[in-house]
Amino acid sequence: MKGKALAMALLIPALAHAQGFGGLGAEAPGFDMPKPGAPIVFPTDHGAHPKFRTEWWYITANLKGADGASYGVQWTLFRHGLEAGEGEGWDDRNIWMAHAAATSASEHLFAQDISRGGVGQANVEAAPFKAWIDDWLFEALNADFTKARVFARDPRFSYSLTLTRTGPFVLQGEGGFSRKAETGQASHYYSQPFFAVDGAVTMHGREIKVTGRAWMDREWSSQPLAPDQKGWDWFSLHLANGEKLMLFRLRGARAYYSGNWIGADGATHLLAGDDIALEPLAETAIGEHRTPTRWRVKVKSRDLDIETTPLNPQSWNGGTSSYWEGPISFSGTYSGEGYLEMTGY
Repeated sequence: MKGKALAMALLIPALAHAQGFGGLGAEAPGFDMPKPGAPIVFPTDHGAHPKFRTEWWYITANLKGADGASYGVQWTLFRHGLEAGEGEGWDDRNIWMAHAAATSASEHLFAQDISRGGVGQANVEAAPFKAWIDDWLFEALNADFTKARVFARDPRFSYSLTLTRTGPFVLQGEGGFSRKAETGQASHYYSQPFFAVDGAVTMHGREIKVTGRAWMDREWSSQPLAPDQKGWDWFSLHLANGEKLMLFRLRGARAYYSGNWIGADGATHLLAGDDIALEPLAETAIGEHRTPTRWRVKVKSRDLDIETTPLNPQSWNGGTSSYWEGPISFSGTYSGEGYLEMTGY
């Protein structure tokens, strides 16, 4: 018990300084690697994949308050394997870490929770789906995952949201196999970008009734970054016409681009890297970090040419591996809202 607790305490700070953001570019001996053509199976793949080193369950929501203001929330649960192989109880070999944030135009409130696996403090069950760490919770409310609930609280903020699924789950990349580098790094990756939201967000004791839309991401891998890739810029966009767009750039010796255009009916179109252009337009200084917070985004094949604006440029998550994460709006040839995540700055 003491040895595992010490290993967890020492490893978590070290992840921020290992190869790639959060150590995601380091080799993973003994763990499985993603393979093209491997099917994603529901509901099994809603659950944990301990044969892979790392994975996450991730929700972002763009919200409008009853007060007329815009808000955003994030809920993420990470599992990271300390070493290959499975153990039970106190011999469990997993670290669980969760991030929660609530954002307004004037504030960005962030909290982190960390637990070990095997003793009931954190886990994920596939059917019925339930992911939790302490009392932070993301769970399906029925068997077909058409309704779900997400909850988190901190002394400064909390939120309780009901999610109603209005479209299908979406496989990212090549049937759920998402390439991250020319050298073969990849993840298994699917999304649920069709959640309608209602509920409440509380900031400093003030409760705000909210409605909006949310995006869920699921990824698992063992080495999703190449050793030279230091971080990424990732966009999830809700277009006003009902279509969705996911795209990312991984920053390394040579930038790697990928994306997925998602129709209002859930049909997908994988975007080639040379079809995507991302241009930072303005930076924000946050402590010692300088982060591009306004962007020009182009998808040539779809005549998309937009500029994004953050709800709050100071949306910095100062956890173990710190990064920028916040709601954005955009206008140009298309308009809408979404989320932007930037790591490695």
